Amino acid sequence: MDLSCTEDEEDFRHRLRAWLAAVLPTLPPRPDPADWPGRRAYDCGWQRMLHDAGYAGLHWPEEAGGQGATPTQHLIFLEETERAGAPYVGANFVGLLHAGPTIAAEGTAAQRARWLPPILRGDEVWCQGFSEPEAGSDLAALRTRAVREGDTYVVSGSKIWTSHAEVADWCELLVRTAPVNQDTPKHRGISWLALPMDAPGVTVRPLRTLAGTAEFAEVFLDEVRVPVSHRVGAENDGWRVTMVTLSFERGTAFVGEVVACRRVLESLARTAKTNGRWDDPVLRRRLGRLAADCAALWRLTQWNVSEAQRTGGVPGVGGSVFKLRFSQVRQELYDAAAEVLGPDALDAEHEWVTGRLSSLSYTIAAGTTQIQRNIVAERILGLPKGR
Repeated sequence: MDLSCTEDEEDFRHRLRAWLAAVLPTLPPRPDPADWPGRRAYDCGWQRMLHDAGYAGLHWPEEAGGQGATPTQHLIFLEETERAGAPYVGANFVGLLHAGPTIAAEGTAAQRARWLPPILRGDEVWCQGFSEPEAGSDLAALRTRAVREGDTYVVSGSKIWTSHAEVADWCELLVRTAPVNQDTPKHRGISWLALPMDAPGVTVRPLRTLAGTAEFAEVFLDEVRVPVSHRVGAENDGWRVTMVTLSFERGTAFVGEVVACRRVLESLARTAKTNGRWDDPVLRRRLGRLAADCAALWRLTQWNVSEAQRTGGVPGVGGSVFKLRFSQVRQELYDAAAEVLGPDALDAEHEWVTGRLSSLSYTIAAGTTQIQRNIVAERILGLPKGR
């Protein structure tokens, strides 16, 4: 697919740039990173502004309430919003970047009508209930059970590392709806549910991260009743639906952060030129290699977005290649930042410290590096599966 800009796409860029220049000065101050209710209000307010201006769900299909923009327009949007310093998707990350696209791809017409408009307007926030205690990186080892009673599932179990749970209205929840036995692979018998977070029996316990914020939480489910109509996809077919979710998460959900890494690198180079570190040829080569890595990641992003468009909107396994390398580059970037800043890199008030600490989680989040390597080995290189 040709990703060069047409005249219409360049016009789109100019209109977007003008809109950003007009609205960004009107935004209120950003809340403290630890203030999640405040962050939710801020992020949802920004999403509402995007919606009212016609920029919400830009790359979603029109039948799902999106704008049906071209892949190039989507990339232009990400470039221009990051360049202008616009707010990140924040608390709307799960809803906009993988729960919403999953419902658009796999949900019924009634489910799309119920859940997608509030996501696009910033009215409802979603969290992700995939990971479980003692399951490690083995997502199929989940033990949270959903027992069907007529038109209701009764759900019991617990989740961990649930992003944005304390401010979420809904959770994309994986549950076991059929028992595991020696004749059935454990990834069979899983279903994908939309769980209302205010349902009786749901308890959220925030987890404080190394960066000092409660971005994640433990979620305990004690006989929570969820209507069967909240199941996305067929019963026991949740693993396939989950692969769609993870394809969005790994293939396109981190795209905006590639642009952010390029901005951080440029800032790092400017700092090195002012504090004398630029005179070190080894450091210059290191920054140059990172610039090449960021450029390669952007090209890979373009390829992934293009492939997703060509194959019907669902990203392929190329997302694992991106996720694997992106998580490494992000950590290498902040390692280089520490070298440029010297002792200032240990100043807890410095924004680089927060970036460095959060970068450590990227080799675990959205599937560990080991999982991504397995996917690349088995599904792209065709190597035999490990035992």
